[in-house]
Amino acid sequence: MNDDVRNIVLGVVAAGISATLGWLARTYLWKRKLRRKQAFFGLPDHSESLLVVNRDAAGPDLAVHRYDVFALLELSALIKDCGAHADVITQDAARQGFGERTEFCVGGPGSNRRMQAHMQAMLPGVRVNLDPEPGPDRLAFQIGSERYRMEKGQSEHVLLARLTAGQPGQSRPVFLFCGQTAITNQAATRYLARNHERLARKHGNNSFVLLLKVVNSQAYGPDVAELVADVTRAAQAPPPTAPAPRNAHRAS
Repeated sequence: MNDDVRNIVLGVVAAGISATLGWLARTYLWKRKLRRKQAFFGLPDHSESLLVVNRDAAGPDLAVHRYDVFALLELSALIKDCGAHADVITQDAARQGFGERTEFCVGGPGSNRRMQAHMQAMLPGVRVNLDPEPGPDRLAFQIGSERYRMEKGQSEHVLLARLTAGQPGQSRPVFLFCGQTAITNQAATRYLARNHERLARKHGNNSFVLLLKVVNSQAYGPDVAELVADVTRAAQAPPPTAPAPRNAHRAS
């Protein structure tokens, strides 16, 4: 074998080894990223999850608002990426506890009984004004001593929560998307899809409750959602005994 042939052979071998090592490294990083995502969502390979859909408060009993359907589609994509499966049920058909399967619950307490039950059990510091009469406080969020009002189409709020019942890792999480309007529910699912890696780095697999504000939804749809505050402590604490809130936040 002359020098030219030997150099060619060595080059091919080196290229093959380099390609193999690169493939192995990419596969390792991809698998590690997937495992972190699965741990955050509580969705190991081939696991089952629950999508609880609300009803359209302004429509027939069995109707689902189109923005809530879009929210479910985005959540379904997340579940599929984790290699898991989803079972879709309506809010009045959910008759089981939580912790055995990861649950994604969409809609406010006025249109989703399951959401109402979760909030009463795990978010005692949150109140939603469900008064049917029009007024500045209709659908406002009361979180601790703070009140967050809505201006429909301009400034609307939504709670995005990851909750566990017990020690982290011992039960599957419940994700809540509790918005003042249907479009804010989709905005919260989109925010989670875009930011789950950052949220996992910050909160790990622990519980958190975030308050988001959807800005100018009549122009931008569910795309512009801003983080207002991490309200985990206030949301999980017993409600204050004072009869009136300290601050009322108007849309701005």
